[in-house]
Amino acid sequence: MYQEPSAHHINSASGVMSDAGGRYIKRLRDLDGLYLDTNAFQSLLATSADEIVYTVHEQRPTQKVGDLIFGTTMMEPGRIGDEFYMTRGHIHACANRPEVYYGESGEGLMLLETPEGEVRILEVKPRVAVYVPPFWIHRSVNTGAVPLVMSFFYPSDSGQDYNIIEKSGGMAVRIMANGTGWEAVKNPAYRPRSQSDIVAVHASAR
Repeated sequence: MYQEPSAHHINSASGVMSDAGGRYIKRLRDLDGLYLDTNAFQSLLATSADEIVYTVHEQRPTQKVGDLIFGTTMMEPGRIGDEFYMTRGHIHACANRPEVYYGESGEGLMLLETPEGEVRILEVKPRVAVYVPPFWIHRSVNTGAVPLVMSFFYPSDSGQDYNIIEKSGGMAVRIMANGTGWEAVKNPAYRPRSQSDIVAVHASAR
């Protein structure tokens, strides 16, 4: 009748979580179209297509409403041109579901955007919890010289919608190196979402 409680050790340097139910990786070849500098991407792809950019360990106890999915993300340091390594990013398929990230090691950013294109950027570092509210698109970016490791927690019925970013040509801003750190620059490929797209996001709530 009752689920069995569990405890999981997180290696803050590698992101490995004990007794994880699943693991997946994203290699450089999986991220075609993500970066602005396509020439730099193709040049690196020719020699490093199998390079792992980020790894996720996760546990999904059940898919029932009221349960949680939790796990870790470990993203390698690196850049494509001047743009830092990042995750694909998503909004939850059931868009009124939140998510919490907790910095384990390294340093980076959580890039957030409303369906209407309003942007927020929050710092991720050890012992910092980042709350992603319902209806926010979000993507993590490694701006440091070492792997960025985060743990995460979100409702089990959330789902992920990755296409919302792809359809808009990326997010409204991109995180670029500027010689002394990072800066957010307008994405020249960005296409604002239509009113019908925005209505569809809100209609996904349940």
